[in-house]
Amino acid sequence: MNSVTERLSAALADRYRIERELGAGGMATVYLAQDLKHDRLVAVKVLKPELAAVLGAERFVVEIKTTASMSHPHILPLFDSGTADGFLFYVMPYVEGETLRDKLNRETQLDIDEAVRIAREVLDALDYAHGRGVIHRDIKPENILMQGGRPMVADFGIALAVSAAAGGRMTETGLSLGTPHYMSPEQATAEKEITGRADIYSLASVLYEMLTGEPPHMGNSAQQIIMKIITEPAAAVTKYRKSVPANVASAVAKALEKLPADRFASAKGFADALANTTFTTVQSSLAGQGGGGARWTERVAMPLAAALVLALVGAVWGWSRPSGASDTAGTMRMPITLPDSAPLRRQGGILLALSEDGTRLIYVGAGEGDVDLFERPLNSLSATRIPDTNGADSPFLSPDGNTVGFYRANPARLFTVSLRGGPRLTWAEDSTISWGGDFGPDGAVYFTRLRGIRRVREAGGAVEQVTSVDSTRGERGHAWVDVLPNGKGAIFTVLRADEEQHDIAAVDFESGEVRTLVRGVYARFVAPGRLLYVDARGGLFAMGFDEGKLATTGPAIPVIGGIGLGENGVAHVTFSASGAMLYAVGSGSRVSERLSWLSREGSATPVDTSLVGRFDEVALSPDGRRVAVGVNEGILANIWIKDLPTGPVQKLTLEGDNYGQSWSADGRTIFFISVRPGIPGAVYSRPTDGSANARLVFAHSRNVAEAKLSRDGEWMVFGSGADLFARRMRGDTTVIQLTSSATAEITPRLSPDGRWLAYLSTESGTPEIYVSPFPDFAASRVIVSQGGGTEPVWSADGRELFYATATGTRIVAAKVETSPTFRVLERRVLFVRQGLNSVLAGGSYDVTPDGKRFLMYGGAERAEERFVLVLNWAADLDGARPK
Repeated sequence: MNSVTERLSAALADRYRIERELGAGGMATVYLAQDLKHDRLVAVKVLKPELAAVLGAERFVVEIKTTASMSHPHILPLFDSGTADGFLFYVMPYVEGETLRDKLNRETQLDIDEAVRIAREVLDALDYAHGRGVIHRDIKPENILMQGGRPMVADFGIALAVSAAAGGRMTETGLSLGTPHYMSPEQATAEKEITGRADIYSLASVLYEMLTGEPPHMGNSAQQIIMKIITEPAAAVTKYRKSVPANVASAVAKALEKLPADRFASAKGFADALANTTFTTVQSSLAGQGGGGARWTERVAMPLAAALVLALVGAVWGWSRPSGASDTAGTMRMPITLPDSAPLRRQGGILLALSEDGTRLIYVGAGEGDVDLFERPLNSLSATRIPDTNGADSPFLSPDGNTVGFYRANPARLFTVSLRGGPRLTWAEDSTISWGGDFGPDGAVYFTRLRGIRRVREAGGAVEQVTSVDSTRGERGHAWVDVLPNGKGAIFTVLRADEEQHDIAAVDFESGEVRTLVRGVYARFVAPGRLLYVDARGGLFAMGFDEGKLATTGPAIPVIGGIGLGENGVAHVTFSASGAMLYAVGSGSRVSERLSWLSREGSATPVDTSLVGRFDEVALSPDGRRVAVGVNEGILANIWIKDLPTGPVQKLTLEGDNYGQSWSADGRTIFFISVRPGIPGAVYSRPTDGSANARLVFAHSRNVAEAKLSRDGEWMVFGSGADLFARRMRGDTTVIQLTSSATAEITPRLSPDGRWLAYLSTESGTPEIYVSPFPDFAASRVIVSQGGGTEPVWSADGRELFYATATGTRIVAAKVETSPTFRVLERRVLFVRQGLNSVLAGGSYDVTPDGKRFLMYGGAERAEERFVLVLNWAADLDGARPK
């Protein structure tokens, strides 16, 4: 250990134990250290002495506080900073793995899809920071850490802190901010005002290197590189790699413009261009048309009233013309909106369904405390709520357009409702996730689940297996089924861990054979003989398709770009047999939720508005100072830990599909369920500071679907199938089966003293909350809820049992007595959680230790609703129709 390291070790001995030097950069030396207070490994970065000498410790510490307040999944958080024996230092998490520089040194060039994904995730972090006035100023491969394949931007705001603390005296240090190869022209010329567009330039340089193997400007010295950055345009990436898509090449070129004003105005704009397959084609196809040089999106942005008139005129023409009429009139496109009284409710499944004749739209709209389905004739400006569809997800229409099918999560059922009146019919009961359905020509209903496609031939009939997920080939699920008109097969999406790797496949119903057709995220068959599919960037393509042979014919032909995508690749587009198409524009259709505090009176307060995502479950630590949040990340879910109220957020799980988290009594460990190849639904644990890898706690022959640790850590109660089980965590760990009835018992929650078990049962036909003694479960039981109940949560003192009503909208506090026996003393509705999520199996809320506040999620911000109606869309393909 050298003298500098020894001196640093002595200066930080009360807080950190320096293990070894990890490396050195232009501004700092990095050490691996043990955080003594929190018992975790950290990276301690110490500024170079010559730099620290001119900064001034006080100013540096003040400026670096800006970065401490940032919380984003792709930003490495700041743990600590300060001065010690003349050293200026800051502390960040130690990330096991490699930097993007290490990855590039090993691979030189990355897969195009991987490079674009990494860039877009970094751009998301940049957009978040720029919105808070923080510019990185030193984006480079060395500052991008790869954690489980996902980028984490390090040193965010450090360069800004150093620059601000130096008070404009950076030239005295002999150092410059920014690495020459990735430095923007304005940084290279020492401009005083540096904006977020400098980071956009730097990230474009990093992406350029990921694609081509080298940064855009090379030289034998820093001076040569800087001169090229200032004076020479960057060569197109396609000069060195012809397979780079045109929109990616064009987006990189725009981001590398010399003048900041010529680059993208925001990081989000750059990210959107990388994902938009028509970013270049829209512009180039219109160039040279003379006079009308406006882009397509500008030309269709006509006043709404005029657009609707054109839509109705065009629609009447399309619907009334003879079926054999020529399509020579060409494609017509126009914007369309939904009525303010019945807006779209964005969620994770399918949002839109057009009737076969193209006259009616069924969509998911905002219902009372939840969602409902709405019907809107396209020749009307109003929409009508469809009865008995509360809580509906992913609607699909029968061929005659008179029946709508949908999935409802609470309770978990597959339903159909006649649009001409009549009772709602239950087709299947299934507690797993629904990813769309369809009617077969014989009246059977097909629906997709995590484990494959299923079929029900009549309401309440036996469920038949159609496809099975092959995990050995990287499959994670089957989704978005579309039954072919001949009834001999179906098209569907094969889900994988990365949406860029999803496939469109076809299944032969008779043989069960599955055939991969094309790489894509969503597909529909449209007669005569066309496969329409959407890729991961929102581009719609058409291919010829032979129904009998279940095979594509001819090349893929681009139809349109910019289609909105939702969770797991669902494309918000719907077609009619009459030649109409309706789609949502842009990526704003992905659900983005927020955490909120609610008082016992229902008053809501946001929890760190920077934390957004599609959440799954929330669990507060025993002291209420941290929260473990389940976040859906495409097909997989992971668990993140956040310090409250505005502290950093860190990813806890790195492998598998993870959910069902619960804390140990000391708050040092999280127990959770992880679905992994070969071990579906097992219980794992991992220290909350990430100091050790996740370890398998136990697996169960019937698959663990939910699990919760008792307050004292002695018991784990868990659900498997429709039954409840328990096992001790130490000593005799023999599994005890608590229930074995024909009805479903789920959501087990032990009281703080471990003597009583609350759970949900459907024995009465309606979900209700019961409490039974534990572990002598069969001795007795008491019904707690009245008229339906879900999601039981105990107060920390065990004197209250909270639950949601059957619809999930109202939160009830049951005052209870637990000694000498269990008794309900009082029930009181506390508040209605309008617009916040509920989950039948629990986890959508938790309660603070003092019982005064509830942590919930939902309230997704309503994205701008932009829809485009396209009539006679196939006319664009006439010149290049698939054969």
